[in-house]
Amino acid sequence: MDTEEFARFRKKLGKTQKEMAELLGVALKTVHSYEQGWRAIPAHIERQVFFLLCNHRGKHKSTIPCWEKKGCGMKQQCPAWEFQCGHLCWFLCGTCCDCTQGYSIEEKMQKCRSCQILKDLLE
Repeated sequence: MDTEEFARFRKKLGKTQKEMAELLGVALKTVHSYEQGWRAIPAHIERQVFFLLCNHRGKHKSTIPCWEKKGCGMKQQCPAWEFQCGHLCWFLCGTCCDCTQGYSIEEKMQKCRSCQILKDLLE
């Protein structure tokens, strides 16, 4: 996530920098640093921002679960299916998607950003 995306997503949520800092559990100066480009946005903060966007006003309720959308044959072993949150497969660690299984959280987030599941939620 780059600085422009961070600021755009914060505004999409209708939050001030102070409110965003409180939601993310960081200092106000940290949010300033993200938006000014003085600090890189860590993967765990990116995940939190996406989580907030995807769950903003119940947007996820009309989405098709990932196991249906991808025709997953391993859904019984996957935490997304176990916890019935197919819209949050990108957020959960330990998912069984072939494209992200065994990757670090940074690598997983990079791959998930191009996945249609997350893209649909962020529109």
